Amino acid sequence: MPRRIAGLSARARGLLILLSALVLAAAGFGAHRALGPGDATTAVPDPAAPLPAGPRTGDRIVPAPYSATTGSGPAYRLTGRTVVRAAGGDGEQAAEVRRIAGQLADELRRPTGLPLPVADDDGPDGIRLDLDPALPGQTGPEGYRLTSDATAVRITARTPAGLYRGTQTLRQLLPPQIESRTPAAAGTEWTVAAVDIDDRPRYAYRGAMLDVARHFFTPAEVRGYIDRLALYKVNFLHLHLSDDQGWRIEIPARPALTRAAAGSEVGGTPGGFYTAADYQEIVRYAQERYLTVVPEIDLPGHSNAVLAAYPELDCTGSAKPWPYTGIEVGFSTLCPTGDAVFAFTRDVVAEIARLTPGPYLHIGGDEVKKVAPEAYREFVRRVAAQVSAAGKTPVGWNQTAPGGIGLLQYWDGGGGRDAELR
Repeated sequence: MPRRIAGLSARARGLLILLSALVLAAAGFGAHRALGPGDATTAVPDPAAPLPAGPRTGDRIVPAPYSATTGSGPAYRLTGRTVVRAAGGDGEQAAEVRRIAGQLADELRRPTGLPLPVADDDGPDGIRLDLDPALPGQTGPEGYRLTSDATAVRITARTPAGLYRGTQTLRQLLPPQIESRTPAAAGTEWTVAAVDIDDRPRYAYRGAMLDVARHFFTPAEVRGYIDRLALYKVNFLHLHLSDDQGWRIEIPARPALTRAAAGSEVGGTPGGFYTAADYQEIVRYAQERYLTVVPEIDLPGHSNAVLAAYPELDCTGSAKPWPYTGIEVGFSTLCPTGDAVFAFTRDVVAEIARLTPGPYLHIGGDEVKKVAPEAYREFVRRVAAQVSAAGKTPVGWNQTAPGGIGLLQYWDGGGGRDAELR
């Protein structure tokens, strides 16, 4: 990808290309229910598989820290006397540090069975979360320092976001049984190796996508996915909310979308959709783990589910009989012109923008094969203007570049398609 970008024209390089540093896409081709049943919160080790004994060192952290030095002293051991200490900051910041400390304590109590009380003090021992504005500026808003010795584990950062990232590194430093959803075996040693870690992200945008349109994932399953992303310090969750196989979010002004177009998915198994409350809970849960949700409604192609609900938006005869449960792409499209289609997109954009606190709203735009280029460009321009009017930054797949969207996700470099950016 870097070589391809470097080879583009100066005009293309002037476009802001939104790159995902990590792609964990459950796009529906065999990934259905990969997250497991129930309200999963973390990956669960196979209970029959042997687990390595002892603490994990800095070279086992994913993604690799900016720097990690293993110490020579004894490890820190969590015991019934261990306290999680929230120190630093005032007002809202102090409250957020305490919330992060409480969340960490909750995550550690389940497998360890330890009480792990949370205290608002800066005692010398225990697990300490400290805000320190004196840390070097290059630490940035998501960087942190983690040090561990026999007395304490100390996580310091300039912001609460950095402290939260540091707590996820602490989880990875503990023995792998820490990810169990049930109490670990008696006698498990909860130790953290002596270590000194300085870390900050290499990329400001670290994104993962979950395709809930081809296969629907319940709110509990999405929360489980968010937990996994948080552990690896991903900070954007791209939700692909619509495609040919299903529409997944409630739009009160367009009730047929969930009444008529949400009940199926790839393979013909039942689909589903998120109510406004479901979606807002997903967004809230992500925010508490410092992930920003980027909703995507794929337009004007990948729209067979929309056409099942509102057939009057099809002026090309592109719709397949509903329900559509296959994986072919490129056959469906909304009318690229006319008041009816732009009234529809305005209703959808306004509601999703209202429900989404993050800055981005993704309009898709890929694999549109039945619309003339000029009409396609005008469609993209008008829908992007609706997104901007709703207070969000419009994002599109690389094919939307001719329509004037400056914030692009580049997914398809085959067949010379980088020419689309020139």
